Amino acid sequence: MDRVRFLSHGAKRILLLDFSNCTSQEILQTIETARAAIRKQPTHSVLTLTDVTNAQYDRTVTEALKQFAKHNTPYVKAGAVVGLDGLKKIIYKAVMTFSGRNLQIFDTRQQAERWLASQ
Repeated sequence: MDRVRFLSHGAKRILLLDFSNCTSQEILQTIETARAAIRKQPTHSVLTLTDVTNAQYDRTVTEALKQFAKHNTPYVKAGAVVGLDGLKKIIYKAVMTFSGRNLQIFDTRQQAERWLASQ
């Protein structure tokens, strides 16, 4: 399965960053793939949907996500995240504070896709 891929929602392209069910090592690999895909896009053009459902986190992943979110800032028009629970909510707040980003939180991918398509 391609963890970094574009989806279509109506006329909009949404970049899915699928960290669901990933180990910490898989998350780090997916971040590198996503970083390469995002930097090929025009500035302020990318709509991102990040799914962290059942993803494993540690300090290395948290730091990598901070750097990743900060790196993406010039490219991302709007972003959404699904799958936040427990400790992931604390990590989310740390990443948002560090990066200056504001990803909207949704319960499902479908809700996130609808919101992103309206941006």
